[in-house]
Amino acid sequence: MSTTTHPHTSKADCCATHTPAPEKPQAAAASCHHQDKAKAPSSAAHAHHAHHGGGGSMWGLTTSATIHCLSGCVIGEFIGLAIGVSLGLNPWMTMALATTLGFASGYTLGLWPLVKQGMSWGAAFKTLWLGETISIAAMEFAMNFTDYHVGGVTASSILAPAFWLGFAAAIPAGFAVAWPVNWWLLKRSIKKPCH
Repeated sequence: MSTTTHPHTSKADCCATHTPAPEKPQAAAASCHHQDKAKAPSSAAHAHHAHHGGGGSMWGLTTSATIHCLSGCVIGEFIGLAIGVSLGLNPWMTMALATTLGFASGYTLGLWPLVKQGMSWGAAFKTLWLGETISIAAMEFAMNFTDYHVGGVTASSILAPAFWLGFAAAIPAGFAVAWPVNWWLLKRSIKKPCH
């Protein structure tokens, strides 16, 4: 942007609300969700969002991305564990089912906002598959490892306290392991901050 038309002197000024020039509206800079549906946002747009949005810090951005990923994983993880325990599957089959469904729900929650913006499912998947795969894998490993060792996977039924104790312990474990992974992914621009 030209300094003659936008004489901002600080980063705060850059993100301040102002009347846009008639030929080039600036409202789109406020959020990465106001983008041209025909093309993905540029690296500069993501850098601007990462620096000024999502809490204004890498810590806040990483926390938000990890909670978003955890929300998706927990849905599939719980369904898989509940089915496996209810059917009396062995722990490895139960964890495999939980992991598969965790990936499915995690991907879906990550893809849906992009699809709502006008991307096809295939284009959305190509945009975020690598970052989401690494993040979900770390989270699923931690959750299943914890659940197995607490005893939730081997519980007699979903009504047993061990099932709920294992699941309750798995959630913060998944967050704790995935947070530094997401920080690294975002820092390397492998994972996109706004999807």
